[in-house]
Amino acid sequence: QVQLVESGGGLVQAGGSLRLSCAASGRTFSAYAMGWFRQAPGKEREFVATISRSGRTLDYADSVKGRFTISRDNAKSRVYLQMNSLKAEDTAVYYCAADLLGSGSRNLNEYDYWGQGTQVTVAS
Repeated sequence: QVQLVESGGGLVQAGGSLRLSCAASGRTFSAYAMGWFRQAPGKEREFVATISRSGRTLDYADSVKGRFTISRDNAKSRVYLQMNSLKAEDTAVYYCAADLLGSGSRNLNEYDYWGQGTQVTVAS
């Protein structure tokens, strides 16, 4: 079992920044890849970013590339999403997820555990 708890969401003006954090517990954190996804009202959950176990392999959705940065601290069992130059279309509930068997994927079905989500609202 893996428990994931996101934090750091909130209301921010367009052009601003937020840093999301996801705390993991229950298994050795460095043994699994992590991902961030988001879901806007009325839309399907979509891939945002993923990071491998070691943190050396990263992948981003085109919509956030150059603005968002995913990172992890295996000693603290945390994964982060630094979001800069936020736009109104970034408004969504953001979820972190754990991929126990793979190396990180854009496919949400590859993930085994999910957090409860944290709301990010960008005011234009």
